Amino acid sequence: MPTPEPPDSPALRLHPFRAVRYDPLRVGDISGMVCPPYDDIGPDRVRTLRSRPHHITRLLHAENARGTAAHLDRWLRRGVLVRDPRPTLYVYQQHTGQEVLQRGVIGALDLPRDGESTVIPHEGVQPHVVTARAALMKGLRAQPEPLLLTYNSATRSAAGVIDSLTQLPPVATVRIGGVTHMLWACTSPEDQALIAADLAPHQALIADGHHRYAACIQLRDQHGPGPNPWQSCLALLVDASTYPLRVAAIHRVIPGLGADKAAAAAADVARVRPLPAGARLPGPGELVLTGAGRAWAVTDPDPQALNEALTGKPQQWCDVPAAVTDHLFLAQAWSVQNLPGAVRHVHDAGEATAAVSRPGSGTTLLLPAMTERAVRELAGAGVLLPRKSTSFGPKPAVGLVLRVLDSS
Repeated sequence: MPTPEPPDSPALRLHPFRAVRYDPLRVGDISGMVCPPYDDIGPDRVRTLRSRPHHITRLLHAENARGTAAHLDRWLRRGVLVRDPRPTLYVYQQHTGQEVLQRGVIGALDLPRDGESTVIPHEGVQPHVVTARAALMKGLRAQPEPLLLTYNSATRSAAGVIDSLTQLPPVATVRIGGVTHMLWACTSPEDQALIAADLAPHQALIADGHHRYAACIQLRDQHGPGPNPWQSCLALLVDASTYPLRVAAIHRVIPGLGADKAAAAAADVARVRPLPAGARLPGPGELVLTGAGRAWAVTDPDPQALNEALTGKPQQWCDVPAAVTDHLFLAQAWSVQNLPGAVRHVHDAGEATAAVSRPGSGTTLLLPAMTERAVRELAGAGVLLPRKSTSFGPKPAVGLVLRVLDSS
């Protein structure tokens, strides 16, 4: 059995816990109970899903945390949700018919102590959103959705355990939009120790869940340093050396800005050239501006204008597409960044382009994707990217595994 880390050494510590999960005998196909992460569902979709009895969105998207906690308690009493009998680590996989997209381990991850850098964020957060997420978790006394973290293992010493578990019958399977999500229970203390030892020496990058992570830190600090369940958080850890996450850009749609006007103003601070063939995905060092059927490539920002736009920001932001977009173009050239509702953040390039296809419908700025390596290097150097800089995926389904703290 692997030798455990000394208790005072900085380490990435993942613990088994007694998860709370839907009982298919009570709710039927669990596929109808789960959903994408909190930030990936629009308000119309939330309203539709919340109309379903026992759907996870009734806990996630709650206006009254205390009333939602009563829902959770009732579901537990009635057996809609049940606690697993033993502390468990959960192997989680997403796959299509042809490809395993992602495989990782879900557990209760110790939050870093002061001065530790076992978990590193890569984006900033909004304090009011953190406060709202903390209030929800505190009211529920639960962590309903896992963080998505990525690390790189050189040895893959636990890979055999993880892979062998996927040869067994899963404890849960759901299918969402062509992707199958599967869950296996790792209950063997020896296998749990092997997985924990493999994770311990690594540093994990937050791929998704910055506001949830900050909310967990806030709750941990509120409850003080003594032993309590808020010292850890629900997390999915994925070894990117085996299952690299996809990193996509998040595009900007500006409904109130005409494309011709945007292109003319952008030409004052960068090189702008027409794209006769129309909009396309941008390459490295390039943005693509489009609207009303026209498109332009935007490159070579004026150094003086860029430095002025990024005054007080890290120098590394000069090479970050979202920083250049938000500060040089949206804020400085177009004066729209700080206006409420002036900018929409859209993940799909086709959707972002279609949104401004008609005359007068606005302008879209398509951004290139950053690499995970670039994001990790900046995060490791302590440089946080602007919000909505990246979209890591595939993201885990919410509702397969809940951490209800009274059962931890």
